[in-house]
Amino acid sequence: MDAMKNSKPILNVGLLEEFKPGEIQELCKSTEEAITAGIGFSWINPPPRIELEKYWKGVLLVPSRSLLIGKLDGVVAGSLQLVFPLKSNESSAFSASIDTHFVAPWARGNGLAKMLLESGEELARIKGYSQILLEVRETQERAISVYEVGGYIRWGKLPTYHKIGEQKIAGYFYYKNLVKNKDKIK
Repeated sequence: MDAMKNSKPILNVGLLEEFKPGEIQELCKSTEEAITAGIGFSWINPPPRIELEKYWKGVLLVPSRSLLIGKLDGVVAGSLQLVFPLKSNESSAFSASIDTHFVAPWARGNGLAKMLLESGEELARIKGYSQILLEVRETQERAISVYEVGGYIRWGKLPTYHKIGEQKIAGYFYYKNLVKNKDKIK
């Protein structure tokens, strides 16, 4: 048993195109736990499980979204959605956005959030995007730290970003340039 405690967890991130048996249930459970803990999502309370399942299945149907899932020791523990501009938005065709980036409370502290973020950035680069945008509640200090350590630059603040109960909470807006200096067009 002591060997299990000392072993390093196995982390992996992958692009999800269809759910394998058990994955949607694991993703919904991790989502519920993250919402309850106040990390990620705009939900204040977890919706009924059937609604979560519909939500996640729907994400896979949207052509302008890519869903990355993170696993810890083979169990779905988090996600990151990469959102691409619609073809009708030519002026923003260079910029992708991050949505629903979270790691369940039981899996935090193992580097999975960073791994999901880096995988999202790499996918955006592969697809030809040179910038990523994201937004986060000011109360999500761990997420803010991951973004800032990862090179994201805060460009704005909205004082009334979300309302939880009667309290209005500010939100921060970030961007990251994905083009390396040597790759920049002159």
